[in-house]
Amino acid sequence: MKIAVFGATGRVGSYMMTFALEAGWQVKALVRAPEKITQKTPQLEVIKGDVFAKHLVEKTIAGCDAVFVSLGTDKTNTLSASAPHIVAAMKKHGVMRAVIIGTAGILDSRHQPGKYRFETPESKRKTTTAAEEHLKAFQIWKASGLEWTYVCPTYLPDGEPTGEVRCETGGLPEDGKKITVGDTACFAFRTLHDNRFVRQRIGICY
Repeated sequence: MKIAVFGATGRVGSYMMTFALEAGWQVKALVRAPEKITQKTPQLEVIKGDVFAKHLVEKTIAGCDAVFVSLGTDKTNTLSASAPHIVAAMKKHGVMRAVIIGTAGILDSRHQPGKYRFETPESKRKTTTAAEEHLKAFQIWKASGLEWTYVCPTYLPDGEPTGEVRCETGGLPEDGKKITVGDTACFAFRTLHDNRFVRQRIGICY
């Protein structure tokens, strides 16, 4: 298995890359700061650059079997601006499978049908800026025709994986309060080769 990773130096992405390497997979990672990646192995190819460069996105995806995306919003349009590049490169190189880390805000509201959680009091966030950016990217993936899965954690503190995760298609499991970075990455890693969740948003929590 060979995967392209976008966001490899982030909290979830770094875990995902480690899981993949430990499983014997090959990894191609596009990062702005290669010095932040400490792993040194022939299994890992690090490409310097960012997701706004179409040719580098293509270079990262070429020859891969799947794509993993865990990019931050940082009050920018990184997610929505990069999604078309990634989708186009996947189609060009015949790569169908992608797992993307989203946010619980873009899951369906449990109490107000037809609305996303970030549009209701179910979301405890003071601002909806990040969720709105995630939603723009999600809509691009939804229309892509690719075999995507959106993994949508709620509050995301640091922490190692435990394997004890609740999940729900389209929504956040009832009374879900948090899930660690480690368990989010672990769930996403398993999802990469699990066809149950193709073209679904999956809410995860403890």
